[in-house]
Amino acid sequence: MQQRNADRTRARILEAATEEFAALGIGGARVSRIAEVAECNKAMLYAYFGNKDDLFDAVFSASVEKYLDEVGFDVDDLPSYAGRVFDYFEEHPDRLRLSVWYRLERPDGQPLEAIVAVNQRRLEEIQRGIRRRVVSRRFTPVSLLSLIQAIATSWSSMNPEYGAELPDRSLRRTAVVMAVERILS
Repeated sequence: MQQRNADRTRARILEAATEEFAALGIGGARVSRIAEVAECNKAMLYAYFGNKDDLFDAVFSASVEKYLDEVGFDVDDLPSYAGRVFDYFEEHPDRLRLSVWYRLERPDGQPLEAIVAVNQRRLEEIQRGIRRRVVSRRFTPVSLLSLIQAIATSWSSMNPEYGAELPDRSLRRTAVVMAVERILS
């Protein structure tokens, strides 16, 4: 019984922290608000996760795991991968904001092992795709992965002034897939 309560408390803390960090970043997030929303005290939060930076790391690592589970990665069909990335962040804009906060607030920080491992696997897959000639040699693996990620998430960073000029979701997704197809051809 005690372990189930601890697991539920940890889950509530992670959920509350995900919302707080996505909205306000590491610097703007407040542990007291996270604890209040999670219906626990700050001491319990610190006991489970350490300091605020450690809590962000736990939130971001969990977010990346969920992303990987839903999106996957297939070097043999990178345009479809880009479409899935687009879909994921359209459906989970809070997860994209977490990624942006991570890059903004941790540009020179200690890299998270989970993120390093994920990126390394994807880069190795792209390198294998290049060797098998299913991926163009025009770009390095890092350049190609960066371009695909940027294309897939580009619509989320459009200026709000475009407003009604933005195409509907299906047309934006089609543009993402076609753009990746073109850089690969």
